[in-house]
Order: sequence, then structure tokens, then C-alpha cells
Amino acid sequence: MLQHIVNLLKGQVTGRVESGFPERVLNLCAEYGIRFWDLTWESPVAFTFTVSRRDWKRLRRLSARAGCTMTALRWKGTPFFLGRMRRRYALWVGMILCSFLVFLGSFFIWDFEIEGNETVAREEILRALERHGVGFGTFGFTVDSYYLRNYILLDIPELSYIAVNVKGCRAYVQVREAIPAPEIISRRRPGNTVAAKDALVTAVQPWDGEKMVLPGMVVTEGQLLISGVADTAYDGTRFLRGMGKVYGRTWYQLRCQVPLTAVEKRYTGEETVRRAFLFGKNRINFYFSSSIPGDTYDKIVDWKQWCLPGDVPLPVTTVTETLRAYEPAERERTQEEALALADVILTARLESCLDEGKVLRRSLTGETVGDTLLVTLSAECEEQIGKLVEIPKE
Repeated sequence: MLQHIVNLLKGQVTGRVESGFPERVLNLCAEYGIRFWDLTWESPVAFTFTVSRRDWKRLRRLSARAGCTMTALRWKGTPFFLGRMRRRYALWVGMILCSFLVFLGSFFIWDFEIEGNETVAREEILRALERHGVGFGTFGFTVDSYYLRNYILLDIPELSYIAVNVKGCRAYVQVREAIPAPEIISRRRPGNTVAAKDALVTAVQPWDGEKMVLPGMVVTEGQLLISGVADTAYDGTRFLRGMGKVYGRTWYQLRCQVPLTAVEKRYTGEETVRRAFLFGKNRINFYFSSSIPGDTYDKIVDWKQWCLPGDVPLPVTTVTETLRAYEPAERERTQEEALALADVILTARLESCLDEGKVLRRSLTGETVGDTLLVTLSAECEEQIGKLVEIPKE
């Protein structure tokens, strides 16, 4: 395979030899070290073979003395391709101009690659970069990473680190999100830990103060769990922070109604495709009307940036917009579908009620009431029920 590529780069000629003694040509090749391949005998006095472009010229001069007739059948390779193109001046000018534009464009930023962001949106980081002069089409050598690190961290306090490195026409942005600082608790301000909800206590972990309940006790909302007021035999009454965690079993019963009729989109098959090009920040539309024909259309937009071989981005993006027409249609929703939808809704509501807890057991029941399904979620959970309440100063 590699030798075949080398032969195409040098250029190769497939020729036909005709003579009363064609083996003389083969003897000349052996004598002068001329390589040939793809030898095919057509008759006792003629055969075809392939040699390199340079050896073809040598062999024609040598075979002229041997009384052989050599005819070139095919020419392949880079030298012959360039030879056919040598008089196409407009093509050469276009290639040179295109190469110059690609070389010049490599000094500008046409793509961004952001790593390390999880909660901070990519768009927010890009907007902050653009506010400080780094955007689509910015000259790469003007990017000051030190300046960006100082000012963007002020704009986005959720970030603790940012670095912008430009390589070619792509900017690599590496960020680290800040870890929220824990709440500073003053131990000098006394307080009590009370129950945030009714529960059956399963564990008590007092950090500071005196525990007032034991595992197995039933507590109600607002009941004192860990007291910040302690009576001692030597110091008398002491005021403490009364901090700690108390775990208990809780029970929830959540309800929601799900209609048994649903409105869904039914596509009619009518589609309209519109295309546009983005050159840098300039948009060229290949359609007249930019508005959606009506309210019953879905708009799907596909963005595709052009790239050179090697994944080198170009400042050209193809935008394809597909408009699909639909009409609203009612359909009956089965009880299984209604239960599944209610399960998602009630599970999300249950998770929002839990504080450092987990679900031990749960059950889902449904009852049809008219044209709706009344769904009830019953759950037994274990969670942290303690809530710190500061003791007011007199």
C-alpha cells in the first residue's frame, strides 16, 4: 500500500510493448535496474506493464535501438494531474487565495471548547468572555488570560478558576466551580433543636447541649429534642448552642389528579426546510419569510460548523430550519399511563419534602373520579427531623 502511494506521487505509466522479440525489453529492464509491475502478456509478441514516469522515458530511449514499439496507454499520478492543471490560472489563483485566507483565519478565534462547568451554563461563560473582548472572530494574540482570570471571576462568583488558552483558531476555556463555604455557626448564641415534623425517633446525635428524647419515642412538630439550657450542680444554668442531628421515621400521603384525556401533537406530514449561512456573525438567509407560518408548527434548528481536515473549524456555519406542521388531537389516556405520570410528579414532590432522608417503603394507589384519576402516594421514610431554633435574648 505504501509503495503504491509512492508510485502515485512520482507518477506511473502503463504502456504496451510490441516487437518480434519483446523479451529484449525485459532484458533491458534487468540490465539497467528499471522496476516494472503488472506485467500482462497479450500475445507472443506483445505485453503490457507499468513503470514509473522517469523510467518510462529511459526505457523508450533504450528500446529504440532494440526495434521495439512502445505505446503509452495510461498516465496516473501527481505530476500528470498538476500538468493538466498548469494552464488553469483561475484555479491556481483561487487555491492560493483560499490557502492565504485559511492561513490568515487561523489567527482568529472561531470556536470555543469549555471544560469543567457543571452548574454554570456555557452561555453565561461565553457572554462573560464577550463582555471582556473575547468572542467569535477575536484576534487570538490579543487574548490576555491574566486579565480575563481577574475580571471574569468577579462577574461569575460561582467560579473559582478560569484559564483561556488559544491554539490555532480554537479557544480552550478551563473553569473550576467554587465550593460553597459552609455556614459559620456561632457557638456563643444559645439555641434549641426542635422537631420539624411529627416522627418516630430512631437516632439522636447531640453535638452540643442535652438530649431530651430517646430512640423509640414519638415526637410532634415543634417538640424540644436537644436543649441548649443545661443545669449543672457546680455552674448552675448554662446556655449552650443545642446543636445536633435527630433521625426519625416519617409518613407521607401525597395526592394528585391526572386527567384521563390528553392532548397530543399529530403531525400532518407538511414540512418546510429553510437554510441559511453564518459567515462570522453575519447571516445570509436563502428564504424570504423568517416567521413561522402559524402556531401549530414545530421548529427544529440544526447548526453545523464547517471544518477542514484535522477538525480545524472555519467561520462558516450551515443553519437548517425544519418547520413541521401538526394539529392538536385528543386521545384517551390509559390508567397505566396516568399512574406513571402521577408517579413522576409525586416522587419529585416527596423528594422535595425530605431533608437528609431516604424512602423505606412506598405504595401507589389510584381511584377514578369522573374523567380524572385520583392518585395517592403513601410513603414511609427515615430523615433528619431536627431544626435549630435560637433562644431569644431577654
